[in-house]
Amino acid sequence: MNTMESMRLDKWLWCARFYKTRSLATEEITKGRVTVNGQAAKPARDLRCGDTVALRQGPVARTVLVRGLSGARGPAPVAQQLYEETAESIQVREKAAELRRLAPEPAAALSQGRPTKRNRRDIERAGAQGWGDRWSASLDE
Repeated sequence: MNTMESMRLDKWLWCARFYKTRSLATEEITKGRVTVNGQAAKPARDLRCGDTVALRQGPVARTVLVRGLSGARGPAPVAQQLYEETAESIQVREKAAELRRLAPEPAAALSQGRPTKRNRRDIERAGAQGWGDRWSASLDE
């Protein structure tokens, strides 16, 4: 870690490996998904040690304390030394992960719907009305 006094927010997020590219970090900041010390920020905002950064990575929300600044993107173990996640953030993140794990499979809720090709052939073979007859838009008289 360098003895830098401040650095751009987008560059720090990239160096700390929260986002894969710096342009992705910039995009997330401009969409308002990243705040610094509770305030909306711009990509060029100066970040200093001790600042609190709240960010969202997909469904995961995190709040981290800036512990260090680095001019270059390094390996993950080095990047993890640049920040410290708050206890509340860890707790909320783990709770959200548990809820996602226990959530029902969305496809299981689809008990009815359009039949597969195999199901359609079985229906026609069984002598039932054809798929076209079942869903006809014609008026019955």
